[in-house]
This record gives sequence, structure tokens and C-alpha cells, in this order.
Amino acid sequence: MITQAQRSELVARASEARQNAYAPYSNYRVGAALLAGSGEVYTGVNVENAVYPTGTCAERTAIFKAVSEGERAFKAIAVVTENGGTPCGSCRQMLAEFGLDTLVLIADASGRVVSETNVRALLPQAFGSADLPPRA
Repeated sequence: MITQAQRSELVARASEARQNAYAPYSNYRVGAALLAGSGEVYTGVNVENAVYPTGTCAERTAIFKAVSEGERAFKAIAVVTENGGTPCGSCRQMLAEFGLDTLVLIADASGRVVSETNVRALLPQAFGSADLPPRA
């Protein structure tokens, strides 16, 4: 559980990060702010490329930054888009890797939270490490 102040901070940090998005092709700018178990907040933006599959989403950028700093547990993520769009399937799967109960706040460009859910609801029947064969 996170406080209302933490929720507000995450949305504000995601909104601020969104200004740095590199989206020259779609013009769909996304910002994310991820609250780690340590209390640190990691931000991310989408970064597009002329070769579309090589770009990355804001949510994954924030996750990669956090993991590269040693984080493995996440409490919440705020995602801000122009219209309150939800994370893509790849981002949902990446979030699931670190916990199905992670709170997901979806906000629009005005900072209004349009949806509050968790990874489990966004990715029902998620594939995870338990679905892999046992290691020898």
C-alpha cells in the first residue's frame, strides 16, 4: 500500500519525465515513475527509433533503470500519456516478472488518474518463472 502523497508524487514525476520522451514518429509521449521497495523512484520515457521494433516504452525504461541499480521489488508505477493509455503487453509482462500486486496508476496529460489497478488485473493468467520447466 502506498500513501496518497506517494501516488501524487509518482504521477507528478511521470508527467515531468514525459517531457523528455523521444517520440518523433508517433508523437505519443509517455512518462513513467516506478516506486521501488527501497522507496526510491525511477523514471522512464518512451524512446522511438526509425526501425520501430528497436524502440522501448517508458515503463520498461524505468524498470531497466531500477534493476540496473539493484532493485528487484516494486510497489507502484505511474504511467502518464496524453489520453490515459495503459501499458502495452510487453510492459505488462515485464512488470509481472517483478510482482503481480504492483499498483498501476494510469493518468492523462492533465495529471488526472483515470485508472488504478494492479499488474495481476492487467495481465490475467500471466506467464512466469513457475511456468518454465525445472532447472537441472
